[in-house]
Amino acid sequence: MNKAHRDPIAKTGVLRAAGAMSGTSLDGVDVAVIDTDGHDIMGFGTSGYREYSGEERKVIAAGFGKWSGPEVQAATQVIEAAHLEVLQDFTDVDVIGFHGQTLAHAPRVQGTLQVGDGAGLADALATPVVWDFRSADVELGGEGAPLAPFFHHACARYAGLSGPVAFLNLGGVGNLTWVDPSINRPEAEGALLAFDTGPANAPINDLMQSRLGLTYDMGGKIASKGTVETGALELFLAEPYFARMPPKSLDRNDFAEMVALVGELSDSDAAATLTAMCAAGVAEAMAHCPRVPDRVLVTGGGRHNPILMKMLAVSLDCPVVPIEDIGLDGDMLEAQAFAYLAVRVARGLPTSCHSTTGVRAAVGGGTVSLPKQEKSAPEQRAF
Repeated sequence: MNKAHRDPIAKTGVLRAAGAMSGTSLDGVDVAVIDTDGHDIMGFGTSGYREYSGEERKVIAAGFGKWSGPEVQAATQVIEAAHLEVLQDFTDVDVIGFHGQTLAHAPRVQGTLQVGDGAGLADALATPVVWDFRSADVELGGEGAPLAPFFHHACARYAGLSGPVAFLNLGGVGNLTWVDPSINRPEAEGALLAFDTGPANAPINDLMQSRLGLTYDMGGKIASKGTVETGALELFLAEPYFARMPPKSLDRNDFAEMVALVGELSDSDAAATLTAMCAAGVAEAMAHCPRVPDRVLVTGGGRHNPILMKMLAVSLDCPVVPIEDIGLDGDMLEAQAFAYLAVRVARGLPTSCHSTTGVRAAVGGGTVSLPKQEKSAPEQRAF
């Protein structure tokens, strides 16, 4: 592609976009390519993954819950270097969606913080980069999360679904998107409802790391040997968050006391109880859906945990299946979402609405940064 002789981001037609996502479970950086016009998905391209080292995880984790300071600076350096490394193989695209790494999220108090300089990344990769997706939503009274629902709506339509369906992402935090694909536009009334369900993999991963030096409970093997402590589970479900009406969102550390609740339990009982808490949070969330979905499509790392999937199947009133059942890649869906959102931002389309984040009106978040050799005044365009 000769970028010097073309419009940096064409305003019509199909674009090839790469999305990069680093979640709160701290596995690594996912990158995925899609073809889209910002409305429909035309196809999916290649993907890649760059795992974090143990030391990198520690550096990033040290920045969680902080808004500034040396820990944030150190985490930012790791995030930028890791993204640059993996994205160097994805420059033959029209635009890159760069989420960065969420370190702190308190939309009703201080705002939201995703670290990583998209402008610097655009210069280094000689490719336009869309970034800072959440700030505009928060500034207009939204939760700033979740942001994947507009993409979920496009996925449901791409898969040819007609009845209501729920997308359940089980990363560090769980989030649910209820979709009615019969409604054409995601921002239209009744098309979407989205919110965070509660903690998902983050507390389980933290338990594994602190007690056993493992990054996660592979295949739910440790939880499978344990018994759920019902008293701790009841205390968890008494948290006011579950009674709040959506939209609503969580920070990774909002339920940090979960680990304390299982502090006196054996490794296997603690893992089983934390896994049950994740499933119970989802069950509570389903009560907010406008009507029972035809099925729940599970994405993210949690779908690889058979114990968690079994708990969900028992707890919910509809089939629970991995998203691969409709031909999508559950490991790359979040990265694909930010590729899709990047095109919407570049074309001035909304990326969130009241039913997904609580924002006062549909808004297109994000900033477009062009590489220096392609910039023209104004150098950055915020939508």
